[in-house]
Amino acid sequence: MMMQSTIATSVANAVFATDRGLAPVALRATLALVMFPHGAQKALGWFGGYGWDGTMGFLTGSIGMPSLFAAGVILLEFLGPLLLLAGLGSRLVALGFVGLMIGAIVTVHAPHGFFMNWSGAQSGEGFEYHLLVIGAALGIVFAGGGRWSVDRRLTRRKS
Repeated sequence: MMMQSTIATSVANAVFATDRGLAPVALRATLALVMFPHGAQKALGWFGGYGWDGTMGFLTGSIGMPSLFAAGVILLEFLGPLLLLAGLGSRLVALGFVGLMIGAIVTVHAPHGFFMNWSGAQSGEGFEYHLLVIGAALGIVFAGGGRWSVDRRLTRRKS
């Protein structure tokens, strides 16, 4: 029993422990602000999005994603930013965003090159935005949620 408690504490510290810095707070807030509208488009149809049914249809029909993964994408993009704002499970959410963006690059955006379609001359959007999201998310994966996060309150403080 004691060993299980020690293992659970070690896992919790690995997932939730964070430093007291402000950089992870800035990364969390920025990533949440950027990702939430995308999630709201997919889940609720806000900001000109297709909503849950339309997004599920696109992800499962056009991309061929299994329904469980498609639902996971929608939930990650919608709930993930809210968790990031609170700083709850910051590393896990950020790691999810890294995977999500790699998947978006591989399945949709790589054929369109690096640059976004600012001029309307390309057939689709490039992957520069996705690389920025990956970079911000990796900062959170490495540093944790930082100051003012629920993660920090759940674990012992690191110096």
